[in-house]
This record gives sequence, structure tokens and C-alpha cells, in this order.
Amino acid sequence: MRGLIGKKVGMTQIFSETGKAIPVTIIEAGPCVVTQVKSEAVDGYKSVQVGFLDRKEKHLTRPLKGHFSKAGVAPKKVLAEFQTISGFEYKPGQEFTVKLFKPGDRVKVTGVSKGRGFAGVIKRHNFHRQPETHGQSEYLRHPGSIGQASYPSRVFKGIRMSGHYGNKKITVRNLQVVKVDVEKNQLFLKGAVPGANNGIITITK
Repeated sequence: MRGLIGKKVGMTQIFSETGKAIPVTIIEAGPCVVTQVKSEAVDGYKSVQVGFLDRKEKHLTRPLKGHFSKAGVAPKKVLAEFQTISGFEYKPGQEFTVKLFKPGDRVKVTGVSKGRGFAGVIKRHNFHRQPETHGQSEYLRHPGSIGQASYPSRVFKGIRMSGHYGNKKITVRNLQVVKVDVEKNQLFLKGAVPGANNGIITITK
């Protein structure tokens, strides 16, 4: 298995053997259950679909009820697909845990960043404020000029302006696994991962 679905718990710090403080993000990773094995003959490509977190059956649609009953697994809240490993046989109902990872592994983490609503150019694009002197009164945090005058008489695409900030799919690569807690199904990754606490993320080797 190449990865797991997880939930961000929060950030803390742990100390190395030399006494150095390491900032870590705690992730509740798995257990994930195989809900479908896709093949080139049936689906046109190879992958394995896994589910994470139990869900009440009354909240399912009929197609999803049939999907989980066919696999013979309990309903799950979150589904995700991962690439298969050649030579390994996947079967519906198989369970994967944090034992997939070990300290020192490098992983990539994908999640949805915190949504910050409508933000100005200073917060969104790290613009500087305008001068506070020489008669300046009410345009301190404004973006300034956004284009030309008579030619080309329009604003070019891609000009950095105010707008929706955050709430996007973000991938952080090359994070190091510092510690694995098998009993609590927790991964300790060095550094920060995208999203708020309790947000759903995927961890891939």
C-alpha cells in the first residue's frame, strides 16, 4: 500500500535524543479498509480504493449502500484511491494501519488549506502598505495601479488583486516521519501540513 487517509489532530513538539526540540504535526492515520480494487479490464486503470472513519448507514445513498455491501465492509465517511504495488494482491476488506510507515520515511501530504474568505492584497499576496505621508489618507492598504491608460485599455489577466484566499487543495512534499504510534494509529510528521485541525488529509509514500 502506498498511502493512507488520515485526520489532522494538531501540532506539538517532541525532543530528540540530543535534546533538540522538533516541531511535529500529529496525524491520526487509518485504519483504512479496502473497499474496491480497480483493474484495467473493468475500470481502464489500476488502483485500490480505501475507506476511512465509520459512517451511519442511514446517511448513505442507495448506490453507496450497494458499494459497501458488495465489498463486505462497514460504511465509511471518506474514500480515496492509491496506486497499487505490483506483485501485491489486494482484496476487499483488507485493513492497513500506520505500520506502513517507519521513522525516517519521507512522505507527501495532501489536504485542503484553511479558508480565509475575501482577503486584501496585503494578506493574500504579501503586498507592502503605501506611504503614510505626503497627504496619504485612505489608501494605505490599497493595491495601487493595476494597468495602463489608453493602451491597451484593459487589465491583463493574472494581475494580483483582492479575492478568495485559501480553501484550496495543497500538497506538501518530502515531510519526514519522526515517530509512529501503532497503538493510537498516529503519525508524527516534522513540520506543518495543510488544513485545520480535524481536517481530512492523505499521506503517500
